[in-house]
Amino acid sequence: MSQQQQMQLGSKERSLFKQVVEHYEAKHFKKGIKAANQILNKNPNHGDTQAMKALIMNAQGNSDEAFVLCKAALKNAMKSHVCWHVYGVLWRCVKNYEEASKAYKFALKLEPDSQQILRDLAILQMQMRDYEGYIKSRRMILQSSGPRGKNSNSRQNWTGLAVAQHLAGDLYDAEKTLTTFEETLRNPPSKSDNEHSEAVLYKNTIIAEMGETERALDHLDAVFKHNLDRTAVMEMRAQYLLQLGRNQEAEKAYRALLDRNADYRMYYEGLRKALNLEDSDIESLKILYDEWARKSPRSDTPKRVPLDFLEGEEFRKAADQYLQQMLHKGVPSTFANIKSLYSNSAKRDTIQELVESYLDGTYAPLMNGSSEEQTKGEKASATEKSLFDMAVLYFLAQHYNYHRSQDLARAMELIDRAIEAQPEEVNFHMTKARIWKHRGNSRKASETMEKARSLDEKDRYINTKAAKYQLRNSENDAAAANMGKFTRKEAVGGPLGDLIEMQCMWYITEDGEAYLRQGKLGLALKRFMSVNDIFDTWQEDQFDFHTFSLRKGQIRAYIDMVKWQDHLREHPFFSRAAISAVQIYIRLFDDPHLRDESFNGMNGSLDKMSPGEAKKAQKKARKAREKQEQADHEKVDAKKTAGGGADGDSKKADKDPRGAKLVSTAEPLLDAMKFLTPLLEFSPKNIAAQQVGFEVFLRRKKYMLALRCLHAARSIDPNHFTNHEQAIRFRQTLKSVAEPLPSKISEALEAEFSPLISPNADLLELNSDYLSKNSESAAHVQASLRARQVIDPTTADENQKDVMRTLALPSVSLEDAIRGLDLLNDWKAQSRYREDYIAAAHERWPEATVFMNKHD
Repeated sequence: MSQQQQMQLGSKERSLFKQVVEHYEAKHFKKGIKAANQILNKNPNHGDTQAMKALIMNAQGNSDEAFVLCKAALKNAMKSHVCWHVYGVLWRCVKNYEEASKAYKFALKLEPDSQQILRDLAILQMQMRDYEGYIKSRRMILQSSGPRGKNSNSRQNWTGLAVAQHLAGDLYDAEKTLTTFEETLRNPPSKSDNEHSEAVLYKNTIIAEMGETERALDHLDAVFKHNLDRTAVMEMRAQYLLQLGRNQEAEKAYRALLDRNADYRMYYEGLRKALNLEDSDIESLKILYDEWARKSPRSDTPKRVPLDFLEGEEFRKAADQYLQQMLHKGVPSTFANIKSLYSNSAKRDTIQELVESYLDGTYAPLMNGSSEEQTKGEKASATEKSLFDMAVLYFLAQHYNYHRSQDLARAMELIDRAIEAQPEEVNFHMTKARIWKHRGNSRKASETMEKARSLDEKDRYINTKAAKYQLRNSENDAAAANMGKFTRKEAVGGPLGDLIEMQCMWYITEDGEAYLRQGKLGLALKRFMSVNDIFDTWQEDQFDFHTFSLRKGQIRAYIDMVKWQDHLREHPFFSRAAISAVQIYIRLFDDPHLRDESFNGMNGSLDKMSPGEAKKAQKKARKAREKQEQADHEKVDAKKTAGGGADGDSKKADKDPRGAKLVSTAEPLLDAMKFLTPLLEFSPKNIAAQQVGFEVFLRRKKYMLALRCLHAARSIDPNHFTNHEQAIRFRQTLKSVAEPLPSKISEALEAEFSPLISPNADLLELNSDYLSKNSESAAHVQASLRARQVIDPTTADENQKDVMRTLALPSVSLEDAIRGLDLLNDWKAQSRYREDYIAAAHERWPEATVFMNKHD
């Protein structure tokens, strides 16, 4: 509390104010509010008390009321550093870091020696990546107590300044700061001082980043003996020796590392470089790996890696030895370990031939994978023979299920034989479920995976796989029930609430995609928004590590975390959720009636109804939605009554559990930008991201940005089928704009786009040429038909017939067929065309669920 504010209070109120602060720090919010009210009853305009009360209200989730009260506090005590500090905290909580920084800086002007304000400002600057400001704040923290104050002797404050300088790119000053602190130590740190050990290695990485590898090596040799992270020191030393060209020493260093861990591939790669072995020197490489295979007979890596570079008969011998050894042991992951070899068709065929020979008994058995032959059945018990046979069946079933060697009928035959022999083996049922999935039968895949789960109900992995397959079959409730077997029973919101709280992104994403397939856009958008919130939480969680890592001395891990956070939204789960969310917003823009939650789940069937039928259907759907919402609220209330909050904290009930408010947005394209902006920034090489970006910008009439996305997509994959259709549509849009574009924009667009499609091009002829060049690819034919529909809507009947013809193409896949059905749905095709298409597709893929009618 500021001195001026203290003078306004009596001794009793000053004591109460201290209690308010203590209650806030202890999270006793109700007691804090009560104490603050006692002060304000007597001193209603006491700014510091109002500010503290606002801080407590904000912690209780009442952010708007807290801002109002804090602004009142500032009016009453404009020169109180407490009020400005609290104001900054409030802005930080709503992620407005610029305003928070201004408030902290003003508070610091009023109270320059406040360590708390300085720390909060420094942490905020680090979060904002304002490295210059962070250096300044860190230096102030270091100097604030004078040369003999406690802060000047605190390692974390010196390290904090070094980190700020390092991240700002000032490596020389960062090293100098760490060296200066080491010189201030009167007594050498103990050998068990982990913080000092970590700081020394951090300093070494800075020296190496400066490009002074020789000095980094000398420094490492000086600290090698007493450093606690021996593995890291040995790895860094080997790397430095290799960079300096001291290959003999590097060889010894990597051999020492391999003696510690003979399964780490990077050590073999380092040793190969130290020995100057080229990729083409197959014989020397084989000798090297054979040496380590003898030294470490239980290690997998020296036996597996040679399969990557061996060819012909040498490959056959090595693969035979490796496969027999693994299959005799019954290692379940054998196929997963070697399937990367299938990119080479010759190796794939060799492996198939070998394992088929194991199945029919025409192979030469090896003793424990050695080259010593044994007669068939010799030294092998019946149990070992059975284990080998089952492993062979399991391997081949996976082999024929894999997309590079796919024969689903053969895969099903083999896995059925394995299940017949061992009906309780979970892995066999899981593989059978995957085969059903590749056949397109999501129902049987889900049932089979559920059967596998029932064989081992205590296994969390198989439980999650069963839930995933149920979601792929649109069984959301069954999936939630399965996941509920491993979630907290008292969690608010049931299994889903706990999964969201535990940030189980795979489930949330799959759940959203399942609702999207069902046309339940509100629920789908709700899930994708939850994924976005998780990434926001991860971003916010940095605040804790800015102080924790310095306090614990884990600096190298902290630097890695900061760099990882800078690319956080490159994560595939964010891209996947963001693309789906943007696609939903595009649909909401194109079909405004979908913004009414009553229509969600009808999947466009409303267009086929008369106005009267549509009104009745809407009313019925609205009643069903209200009934479901009431049931959801009752479930939440029951959980609250039973659990009272899992961790003693009251959690707010979700006021929009079905996402009705999200889909009722008045500006769907503006909302889409919340996902699209980070998506394009952090995943520019994701072609699907560029394609949905094109769709959004085209609808927003941001033509330059749409063209940028189109060019980016073409640079990623020039032959992608969607590129052609979007380019045609872009030219068609430019031709038909309602109002002429400004001359500068028009000139810039033509300069960029004309080389692709000239303004005078005959689009129908251009599209026909594209169709004739790609007539054997179903996906490209479908894209061409989409383009033709845009150019000339009168060709609708012809286009729908041509979609049907794509099913006769030899190369058409199940994925292509599903895309064709989606195309007919997008066009709202006549029912006879849809029915004929589904019937023809069902004949070709009889097991595919999407082409089955209700009777099937």
